[in-house]
Amino acid sequence: MISRRDFLQASMAASAIVGASGFGNWSRAAAQQSLSQDQLLQFDTFGNVSLIHVTDIHAQMVPIYFREPSVNIGVGENAGAVPHITGAEFRSLYGINDGSPSHYALSSGDFSALAQGYGRMGGLDRVATVIKSIRADRPDALLLDGGDTWHGSYTCYQTAGQDMVNVMNALKPDAMTFHWEFTLGSERVQELVEGLPFAALGQNIFDAEWDEPAEMFPPYQFFERGGVKIAVIGQAFPYMPIANPRWMFPEFSFGIRDENMQEIVDQVRAQGAECVVCLSHNGFDVDKKMATIVKGIDVILSGHTHDALPEPVLTGETIIVPSGSNGKFVSRVDLDIQNGRMMGFRHKLIPIFSDVIEPDAEVAAVIAAERAPYEAALGEVIGKTDSLLYRRGNFNGTWDDLICDALLSQRNAEIALSPGVRWGPSILPGQNITREDLWNVTSMTYPEAYRTEMTGEFLKIVLEDVADNIFNPDPYYQQGGDMVRTGGLAYRVDVKKPQGQRISGMTLLATGEAIDPSRSYVVAGWASVNEGTEGPPIWDVVEAHIKDQGTVRLNPNTSVEVIL
Repeated sequence: MISRRDFLQASMAASAIVGASGFGNWSRAAAQQSLSQDQLLQFDTFGNVSLIHVTDIHAQMVPIYFREPSVNIGVGENAGAVPHITGAEFRSLYGINDGSPSHYALSSGDFSALAQGYGRMGGLDRVATVIKSIRADRPDALLLDGGDTWHGSYTCYQTAGQDMVNVMNALKPDAMTFHWEFTLGSERVQELVEGLPFAALGQNIFDAEWDEPAEMFPPYQFFERGGVKIAVIGQAFPYMPIANPRWMFPEFSFGIRDENMQEIVDQVRAQGAECVVCLSHNGFDVDKKMATIVKGIDVILSGHTHDALPEPVLTGETIIVPSGSNGKFVSRVDLDIQNGRMMGFRHKLIPIFSDVIEPDAEVAAVIAAERAPYEAALGEVIGKTDSLLYRRGNFNGTWDDLICDALLSQRNAEIALSPGVRWGPSILPGQNITREDLWNVTSMTYPEAYRTEMTGEFLKIVLEDVADNIFNPDPYYQQGGDMVRTGGLAYRVDVKKPQGQRISGMTLLATGEAIDPSRSYVVAGWASVNEGTEGPPIWDVVEAHIKDQGTVRLNPNTSVEVIL
């Protein structure tokens, strides 16, 4: 007798063959280098339940360029597994033609050239068009937002998240979960959550003082869709107090809380849930591990690590669906739920090509109204770039190099440190750099650019700690973003070595001298999680540097040697 897992694998394989899962149809359309809205939205309706997933929008309301990573190193059991495959290897794995729309949307190679042909992606008015099309086909589809929504732009900062709340309300989600939203401060988060017309979920958001579930964030919400009783369980980012300033949300504690998750799954099943969906901001590798521990979850909608995959990944009997970031993609997942069990699924990761998909007039009007008071500031040109500016990957992107250069020059430092965050759109060579572009890669509520002294010994400790957050073979100990970005400093990292032994060959670039453990170095950085950090906001520092340069030109960064 065929097992349920084998049945789901057969469902996945069949879907891939007929193009019902992934990019099959529109990647082949690339031979003609042509796309249409109908092609992008085509979907053979399946089963009795539809899920729509968006995540990690980072307040990007209008179309953008966004380059996917060229380096995404997996460790332990995840070495060589998706999403830790990039470039030509990724395209080969999924049968993606070079130069195709899916090459451009999902891969970093030839990005600048392909961007000239395919244009910008995203825009929440285009996302709205896709969502409304799915709802026209399946009126009771569930729209679920994976978080990192109220953060990451000039207007989001100026309105303390209100712009994104207003635009997302126009999309009519059914539920969301959280991460960077908490850096607005717990008081502001409470104010916004109390006004939401949909569920704000987090089974792992606890009251820090009493160590019990926080009343503001219920663990789950029931929905009746397609004659099926569905439980959606929220999973907020587990490592908030580690990756972000604890003092901004002292009332709350987080964590993965597997045991509580299992209790919640068992509880909703006992209450008649025929389908259990986890709306997660764990990150993909953490979701994979959680799926091996917690039994009874049918679908994990995965966020945080910004991964975009053409097909779900099956772990046990749970399908894991990552949906990219910055509004580039919308996932549709159709499920066949029979007698309380998921018997099959059909999936499509829909790319939001902004020149192909017609903007929805209603949501476009909301976006325009939110941006109108700030249009002059958003469009102000502060410089130009001759280099592709991007951020995404385990180590420095060119945006990070530019920020580090600004810290070195404007703060008169020997070494610069910049956080390994994943958010931030790209800018093509030859484009102007506007204030909006700059804020898209620097906007946060703790932006102070500090200047301090650190010994060589302490610098190594910092690098070792961050490296362990990324390259610990146990996903549950991967508690940060990507590697801290460095300026003025070269080093070697051996990702397979144990904690405390990964970093070597630290060198001061200005002199070529080895870093002396006992010597103090002048270090500039930003986004410190320490309360009371002093310094000018990072956007002012980088703006001054860009104005000094006029036109930005960045040489390839070879300061980090990676040993795999």
